[in-house]
Amino acid sequence: MKVALGGTFDPVHDGHRALFERAFELGDVTVGLTSDDLAPKTRREDRKVRSYATRKRDLAAELAAYAEEYDREYTIRELEDPTGIATEPQFDVLVVSPETETGGKRINEIREAEGRDPLDIEVVDHVLAEDGEIISSTRIVRGEINEHGTLTPEREGRPPAGETEQS
Repeated sequence: MKVALGGTFDPVHDGHRALFERAFELGDVTVGLTSDDLAPKTRREDRKVRSYATRKRDLAAELAAYAEEYDREYTIRELEDPTGIATEPQFDVLVVSPETETGGKRINEIREAEGRDPLDIEVVDHVLAEDGEIISSTRIVRGEINEHGTLTPEREGRPPAGETEQS
C-alpha cells in the first residue's frame, strides 16, 4: 500500500511517532512536509517554526528508523498547499490525527471530483502527556512539556514568531 501523511513536524514528538508507526505498518510512506511559506499558515497559534531544511533533516532521521524496522520505503516531499500530495492518484491510505480528519475528508472530496478513488482514512488517536493533555508541538515550543509529554516547568520555550531569543 502507498500511504500518505503530512504536517509541519516542528518538533517531532510521540504523537507524530504514533502516526509514523501506523503509516509504516500499512505500507510505503510519503510524508508531505509543509514548506516555509505554508508552515505558519497551518498553526493555530502564531509561533516560530524552524526552517524546512532543518525540519526535513530531523524528520528524515525519525523516518529512517521506522523504514528499517518495517522494511519499507519512505519519501519526504514539500507541501505548498494544505491538501498537498494526497490528491495524487498513487496513494491508497491517508494517516491523520483526530484534528486533521476533516482535512482528510476534504482530500477525498477533491479526489472524487477528479475521478479518483477515495483514500482509506486511518485516524490515529492523540498521545497524551503526563498531565493528561494532548502532546503537541506548540506545547513543546512553549516549554510546557518535552517530546515525550513529560512536564518541563523549568524550561523556557521558543520566542513567539517575530521575536528573537535573548543572548
